[in-house]
Amino acid sequence: MNEFQPGDVVEIKTKTDLAYVQVTHRHASYPEVVRALPGLFQDRPDNLDDLAAQPSVFTAMIPLGGAIARGALAGEKVAQADIPARDQIFPTFRMAIRDKHGDIAYWWFWDGDGLRYDEHPGGETEDYPLREVLTVSAFLGRLAAAN
Repeated sequence: MNEFQPGDVVEIKTKTDLAYVQVTHRHASYPEVVRALPGLFQDRPDNLDDLAAQPSVFTAMIPLGGAIARGALAGEKVAQADIPARDQIFPTFRMAIRDKHGDIAYWWFWDGDGLRYDEHPGGETEDYPLREVLTVSAFLGRLAAAN
């Protein structure tokens, strides 16, 4: 199985294009945390360091190495690049906790170490990634939709 490390830039082959993600974190209990890099490409960009310096399109958790190893996702490590300062801290993930009617009762926030909750979080939390492990299909859909 591929053991990706923080800083690895991975080329993902979609049905029609190449997309790029950078592994930002590993966690003992979860799969790789990756940030999607902007753009879809017909050919590999000449300077992957410049691409990796760009702002993230989205952040997610996906068992990237396992998906590639079992052939569910076509991809490979193509570079090692510095993780931008804004992405070096483990991201805070959010998860809605719903009541028996399906309404959001409160939000859980997880920073890789601990949980906290808030019944009325501020607007800044809307940009936090969801605390979910994406399937390959959902991951490819997010890559296509985001670019």
